[in-house]
Amino acid sequence: MSAGDELVRCESLVVGHRGRGLLPPIDMSLRRGQFWAVIGRNGSGKSTWLRTVLGIQSPVSGSARRMIDGERFAYVAQAADLDPMLPVQARDVVMWGRLRGWNFLRPLASRDDVAERDAALDHADAAPLRNQRYGELSVGQKQRVLFARMLATDAECVFLDEPTAAMDLVAERDVMERLGHLAHEHHRAVVLVTHYLGLVAKYADKVLFLDVDNRIVIAGDTAAVLREGAFRDRYGAVLEDDAA
Repeated sequence: MSAGDELVRCESLVVGHRGRGLLPPIDMSLRRGQFWAVIGRNGSGKSTWLRTVLGIQSPVSGSARRMIDGERFAYVAQAADLDPMLPVQARDVVMWGRLRGWNFLRPLASRDDVAERDAALDHADAAPLRNQRYGELSVGQKQRVLFARMLATDAECVFLDEPTAAMDLVAERDVMERLGHLAHEHHRAVVLVTHYLGLVAKYADKVLFLDVDNRIVIAGDTAAVLREGAFRDRYGAVLEDDAA
């Protein structure tokens, strides 16, 4: 890949709170066409790393540099993070992914916006939900709608925080396949925070493994990271269970 494919560069990045680092410095690049999984146990620093890279919080030291315009980034939070009391339909939530830069000179969605919204609903298997009120959907249905909103954007780098929460195994696999397709066929960078290691092993190209207890950071090709002793110490039994 060329230098132009680099979207985010983490250089000696230390993430943490109130000036205290949680993990050793992180050096890695996010590039177009890559599907990254960020894994680690609860409290391992995954969300802190994510918020730092997104610019929501400042690094303790080092840097997380965006190599392209910030509007080319998209973030899909967990379904519970969107206020269920908002009086909007599912199709409205998806349309939000198209309306960056909305203003009085462009008060309504364009025909192209509507077409992209409808295509995203179809691709996320959320079309039957389009006219339902978002707050009345199940957690799994909400996550599908948020996934459709992400698909509706033209973002080049996409971050997702456990998008398969509350989905069944078939739906989880379907989402992973779609994310892989988004990275490989549409040449976008996809970064997924997840706990589903079996799916990571099958679908992700790259892994960022964080272990705050032992202050370990490992980033690299999925197969290589999953063979690391530090990873096996944490998750070896889990992987064996998945393979059984």
